[in-house]
Amino acid sequence: MTTYAIGDVQGCYEALQRLLDTLKLDPARDRLWFCGDLVNRGGESLETLRLIKSLSDISTVVLGNHDLALLSIAERTPEEQNKVNIDLRRVLQAPDSKELIDWLRQRQLLHADPDLGWMMIHAGLSPKWTLKVAQACAREIEERLRGRNAFKLLRSMYGDQPIWAPNLAGIERQRAIINVFTRLRYCSPSGRIAFEEKGAPGSQKPGLYPWFSVPGHVPRELNIVCGHWSTLGLFQGLGVHAIDTGCVWGGPLTALELTPRDVPPRVIQVSGRAEGLAELHARRA
Repeated sequence: MTTYAIGDVQGCYEALQRLLDTLKLDPARDRLWFCGDLVNRGGESLETLRLIKSLSDISTVVLGNHDLALLSIAERTPEEQNKVNIDLRRVLQAPDSKELIDWLRQRQLLHADPDLGWMMIHAGLSPKWTLKVAQACAREIEERLRGRNAFKLLRSMYGDQPIWAPNLAGIERQRAIINVFTRLRYCSPSGRIAFEEKGAPGSQKPGLYPWFSVPGHVPRELNIVCGHWSTLGLFQGLGVHAIDTGCVWGGPLTALELTPRDVPPRVIQVSGRAEGLAELHARRA
């Protein structure tokens, strides 16, 4: 059996189709992991969600910040929903919108396969989180999202405070967990997230580190595959494989074959959204 992880699609349906064609999947043997941010900006979020949902029997998805944003917007009034971009409005106004949103709410924040030797998250892990702690934190949020009162979490999850601490409770704890899993790029050794820092390593302020290279972080029990950080590009080191290569901005869409520890993972890429090239150049200027 072969397992492929796929980086942030962000509504780039046509690129995803080409990547899947390139992989030549065998549904009887192969599996797909999606690193989150399935939707937004690419112009075909509705088609992307439908396609990935249709692959549910062979795929695992973790939620990204854009996916959570869509879930949050789905809880708003129709008047408020009409103010979001057309890409997300097409999802919210589709005849199968409820089915798609309900399916998305059932996805995970962390997926681990010890037998395979890999785990998947969208953004990052707090420096002191062991796998056991991270799994427990993920379950807290997943259970809330799947429950009857998910709207309470989705309406109050936004904010940059507080910093994660084990003794947090209630919505502050839930917000801190979500921020780590879906928004983390740089942080201090204490785990304080620098939300304003989004550039490539070397551009950050002194005292901040990419989450995967913070001094004193706990040992990595499994290889990690993640997305979220398009300006980082393809990164493989320190047991971390970051594969958001900016498809929506004109970069490639990346898949990674998840191989055993002693076998280098194979990278497979297709060209991304052509319309995103000008935006990519503007972001890097």
